[in-house]
Amino acid sequence: MASSSSSPSLPAFSSHLWKYHVFLSFRGEDTRRNFVDHLYSALEQQGIYTYKDDETLSRGESIGPALMKAIEESQIAVIIFSENYADSSWCLDELACIMKCKDIKGTIVMPIFYGVDPSEVRKQKQKYGEAFAKHELENKKKTKSWGHAVVEDPWGLLSAPREQIRKYQEAFAKHELEHKAKVESWRKALVDASNISGWEPKHVANGHESRVIKEIVDTISQRLQLVPSSANEDLIGMAARIQRLKLELQIESGGVRMVGIWGVGGGGKTTLASSIYDEISSMFDGCCFVQNIREESSKINGLVSLQKKILSGVLKQKEVQGIERVEEGRRMIQNRLCHRKVLIVLDDVDQLDQLKALAGSHGWFGEGSRVIMTTRDEHILNAHRVNVTHSIRLLNSDEAIKLFCKHAHRDHTPMENYEQLSKEVVSYAGGLPLALTILGSFLCDKNIHEWRSALARLKEIPNDNILETLKISFDGLTKVERELFLDIACFFRGKYKYNAMRIFDACGFHPVIGVKVLIQKALITISEDGYFDMHDLVQEMGHYIVRGEHPKHPEKHSRIWKEEDVYKICAMDATTELDKIEAIEMDFHFQPAKKQEQDLPSVSANMKNLRYMKSIGDPAKLLFNDLPLRELCCLIVSSGSEKQLWEGCKVLPSLKLLELSHMNKLIMTPNFNGLPNLERFILHGCLCLEEIHPSIGCLEKLVFLSIENCRSLEIFPPIRGIRKLETLEFTEHPKLVKFPKIHHQRMENSTHLDLDDNSGSQVAPYIESSTNYVVSCLRCGCRHLPGVECCVEGPCLSRNIFLVLFHNLQELHFLRKLDLSECNLGDEDIGSDVLELPNLQELNLFRNKFSQLSFSCLQFPRLKWLDVSFCKELVELSELPQSIAIVRADCCDSLESFGGISNCKWLWKVSLWGAYKLGPRVGEILLGSMLQGNAIEDHFISFTIPYQIPKGFVGRFFRGKTFTKRLPHVKWDPYKRHIQSGEEKFRLRLPDDWCNDFCGFLIRIIFQDKDMEIDISIKKDPDEEDSRFEIWHESNETPEPEYLEGEVKTSVGYVSFSSLRQTTSLNSSYSIISFSIKRNWTSFAVELVPRKSKDDPVQTTKAATDCSEFWHEENDEYKAFMIQDNSKYSINIIWKA
Repeated sequence: MASSSSSPSLPAFSSHLWKYHVFLSFRGEDTRRNFVDHLYSALEQQGIYTYKDDETLSRGESIGPALMKAIEESQIAVIIFSENYADSSWCLDELACIMKCKDIKGTIVMPIFYGVDPSEVRKQKQKYGEAFAKHELENKKKTKSWGHAVVEDPWGLLSAPREQIRKYQEAFAKHELEHKAKVESWRKALVDASNISGWEPKHVANGHESRVIKEIVDTISQRLQLVPSSANEDLIGMAARIQRLKLELQIESGGVRMVGIWGVGGGGKTTLASSIYDEISSMFDGCCFVQNIREESSKINGLVSLQKKILSGVLKQKEVQGIERVEEGRRMIQNRLCHRKVLIVLDDVDQLDQLKALAGSHGWFGEGSRVIMTTRDEHILNAHRVNVTHSIRLLNSDEAIKLFCKHAHRDHTPMENYEQLSKEVVSYAGGLPLALTILGSFLCDKNIHEWRSALARLKEIPNDNILETLKISFDGLTKVERELFLDIACFFRGKYKYNAMRIFDACGFHPVIGVKVLIQKALITISEDGYFDMHDLVQEMGHYIVRGEHPKHPEKHSRIWKEEDVYKICAMDATTELDKIEAIEMDFHFQPAKKQEQDLPSVSANMKNLRYMKSIGDPAKLLFNDLPLRELCCLIVSSGSEKQLWEGCKVLPSLKLLELSHMNKLIMTPNFNGLPNLERFILHGCLCLEEIHPSIGCLEKLVFLSIENCRSLEIFPPIRGIRKLETLEFTEHPKLVKFPKIHHQRMENSTHLDLDDNSGSQVAPYIESSTNYVVSCLRCGCRHLPGVECCVEGPCLSRNIFLVLFHNLQELHFLRKLDLSECNLGDEDIGSDVLELPNLQELNLFRNKFSQLSFSCLQFPRLKWLDVSFCKELVELSELPQSIAIVRADCCDSLESFGGISNCKWLWKVSLWGAYKLGPRVGEILLGSMLQGNAIEDHFISFTIPYQIPKGFVGRFFRGKTFTKRLPHVKWDPYKRHIQSGEEKFRLRLPDDWCNDFCGFLIRIIFQDKDMEIDISIKKDPDEEDSRFEIWHESNETPEPEYLEGEVKTSVGYVSFSSLRQTTSLNSSYSIISFSIKRNWTSFAVELVPRKSKDDPVQTTKAATDCSEFWHEENDEYKAFMIQDNSKYSINIIWKA
C-alpha cells in the first residue's frame, strides 16, 4: 500500500468537501528528485495541501484503495506526463481514476508535459507507443505462462472435471476482456488529458524551471476555491461581507493596496479579516496574520517581535536574526519583501507608529501585495493613507437572530416559547456580533425563568466581557475627550449637534476636534439630519463608567440624568457632599413638585464643582437664588413659571452660556453684571418678557445673542458695549411698540438716554444734574448734547426701534451673522443712511415687509449669504456686494428687479422659486453672470427659477456635447400632478481625455414639485447589472425650444471637475457618469462644458481658488450639493435643486 506525504499540517481553511487541494500524479524515476520535488515545495510554501506518493510500488501492482481515495478527495489533480510515464501501469491507473473523478466529482485536471510533446501523449507515439507495446507484450507473456502450464501438465487439464475446465476458460476470457478494457481506458484517459490546456516547461520562460513552477503554482492558487473551515463555515452574513471586501481589495489588479477595516469594538472586524485571509492567502507568495497588535506592541520589544513574526511568516523561516531595534526591522521588511507578492493582516492596530513599523508604505511590498488592517480608530487609517477604509457593517435583524440562536439554541431559529425572549436579547445587542455570541453562549443551558432573570439583570448591570471589549476605545481617549464622550452618552444622544456643540464649547471641551475623534474611534455617529447617536451598548458602557462602583448612590456620580437619581438628590440631607457632581439635568415638567423638592436649592448648594445644569419645569422653590455655582459654565432653564430667574445681581464668574426658553411668566431677564464671562445668551419663546436688563450692554465677551419669539418685549437696551458680538438673531418680533419716554442706564462712565416720540423737552432736567449723558434718538440713533433735536423732521414712530437697532450695530465690528427674520421690518425701519458692518457674512431677513433692499447704503463688503425669502412686498433687490455667494429669494411674489450682480464673481447659488414677476430675461442674465464667475472653474452652481427656459436660453447654454431627455406630449394637470414618477436613471460614458477638454458638466431639469433631488454618480466602471448607455449629441445648432403647459420650475446645476478633484479621488480613470431622478419631471438635459482654453490643460497641483469665498451652508437642509460617498471606485453627489 502506498504511503503519502503532504504539507505539515492541514490548514485552517481546508474544506470538508476536499481533503487535499492537489494530487500529484507522476513517474517517480523521471521527476521525483527534480521537477516534482521543486513543485511540491512551492505548493507547500503557499499553504496548498498536496498529496505526493513517496514510495515506488512494484511494477504491475494495481493502485491501492488509499491512493484511489486520495484522488477522489483532491480538488485539483496535476499530472506530470514525462518520458516514461506510460511505462507504469500504476501511473496509467491513476490517470484513469483522475479522469473518472473529473467527470463525476468535478475534479480540476491540470496536465504538465515534461519533456514530451502533447501529441505524443494524445496519439501514443514514440515512447508512449512503445510503452503500450510493452504492456501488450507483458500481457501476452502472462497468457503464455498459463499456456505453458497446460503443456507441462496436459494430464492435469484432461483429468480435471469438466466444470473446472469451464471456469478456467471463463477466467482466461475475462482476463482478456479486462485487459482490453483497461488498455482502452488508459488510451482514452491519455487522449482526454492531453486535450486539456496545460504547460510545456521547455516552451515557458525559455525553459527556466523555477519560473515555470511559479506560474503553475499561481494558476493553482487562483483556481482553488477555498471555503471556510468547520470553525468558520457557518459565519452568519459573512459571504456578502467578504465579497464586498474583495471588491475593495481588487485582488486581480496590480499595484500595492492597503485596506483598513474600521468599526466599533466587537463588530466583527477580526472575523472578517480572518475569513478573507483564509480565502485569498493561497494567491500570494507569502502571507502572515498578525493578531493582537495593540496588546503585543505594548510589551517589551513588542514591535520588534511583531516585525520578526511578519518576516518569519512570509519567508517561512523559523527564526529571523539580525533585528534588535524597530528601525532595523523596518529596513529588513522593506528589503526582503519589496519584490514579493505578499498578504499581511495587521489586527487591532491602535497607534500610528505600529503601522509605520510593520507596513510603513506601499513601497515596502512587491507588485500585487495586499495589506489589511483592523482598527477602531479611523484617524490612523487616514494618517497612513490607506487606499480604502472599509466600514464594518453590523448584523441586520435576521442575521442577528440567526447568530444568537446558533449559540443559544444550537440552531439558527429560536426554540418554542423562547422566540420573544430571543428577540429581546437581539434588540439589546443591537447587531453587535460579540454581544450576540457572548449572550447566546451564556444562555445556552438556561431555562426560561433563568433567561428572564438574566435579561432583567442586563438592564442594570452589563455583561463584563462585552463591557471590557467596548471600553478599550474609551481608554484610548484623552481626558477631555472622555468627558465629552460621557456627556454625549448621558445627556446628548439623540440631540441636535449644533445646539450641543455650543454647550460643549462653553464647558471648554474643544468639541470640533473632540467630536471628530469620537467619530473616528467609532464611539459616536452623527445622523444625516445632524443628531448625535451611538450604539446602545456603547451608551450603556458610558453610563456604567459614570455610575462606577456606586450605582445606587447618585451623589457619587459625575453626572445625574435619571429622574429617580434627581429625586434621590433632592431628598438628601443639606450636609451631603455633592462635590463629585459635574453635570445635572432635572425635569420637573410632567409632574408636580414633590415635598422632597423643597430641599433642592439647599442640596444643590453643595454642588461646588457643577459646570452644566439644565432645569425643565418647576421645582418647588426658586432654584438659583442661593446657589454658589462659581464653576457653572452652562445654565439652561426651560418651561419654568418663574417671573425672575434670581433676585438682584448674582455672581457666576465661569458662566459662558445662558439659555432661557419657554419661560411663560418671565418678565425680565436677570441682571448680567455678575456674569463677566458670558459668551452666549439665548432667549426663546418667553412670551411675557417685557424687558431685557440694561446691563446686557456691559457683556464685553458676548459673541452670540439670540432673541426669538418674545412678543411682549418692550425695551431693547443699547448694545453698543457688546463690541465682540459675532451673531445677532432677533426674530419673530412683529410689534415692538411700548417704550418709556426716557430710559437711562450706567455704561462705563457715561449715562445713555434713549429718546422716544417728542421727549426731547424732558432731557433738560437730567442734563442740569449731570454732564456725562450721551443722548440717542430712537428714530435715527443720532447723538446730541443739551438742547437736543431729532435730526429727522416729523413725529417719531415708536415702531422704529428697529431703525435704532440697525444703526446701533455700526460699532459691532466683529458681527458676522445677523438674523432679523419675521420682524415686520418695513422700508422706514431700514432707512437710507449708510450702515457699515465690515465683517458681516450672513444676513437673514426672511418674511419681512420692506419693498426695496439696496446694498448701496448697507455696506457689507464681506456678505456671503442673504435670505429674503417670503418677503412678499419686496419689489427690488439691487447693488448686491461683490462678495455675495448665496441668495435665497423664494416666494417673493412682488419681486421684479434683481440687478447689479455683474461683479459678483463668487455667486454660485440663487433660488427664486415663487418669484413669478421677475421674468425670464432677468433669469437669463442672472444665470449668464453666474456662469461667467469663478464657480465655473472651481465650484458648483445651483439656480432655480419658477418658469421654463425659453428658446434663447436653451440655445445659449445647451449646445455641443449634450444629452437631453423629454417626456412627450406633456400637459400639466393640477389634479394629476404625477408626470413622471419613480426613479429614472441615465448613464453616459465620459469622452476620452475629458479631464483636459472639459471643466465640468451643466444640468438642467424642468419639474412641477416644490423641490427636486438628483443623485449623481461618477464611476470607473459600469454597473455589472446594467451596461446600457445613453448617447451624447454633438451639435453647434440652437436646439428647438420646449413649450410646456402649466406652472413649471427650472433648475440649472453645475459641477466643476476641479472642485471634485480637490475634495475627492476624482481622476482621469473615472469614465462613467450617471444621473438618477427621484421626483416628478418633464425635461432633463446635461452638457459637458468645454474649458475656456484647451491649450491650458488641467493642473492637478495648481494653487486652487480659495473655496471659503464660495461659502458653504452649515445646515444640511439648505445644502445644494452634498458629496455622500467618496471611495476609490465611485463618487456620489446629491443635488437638491
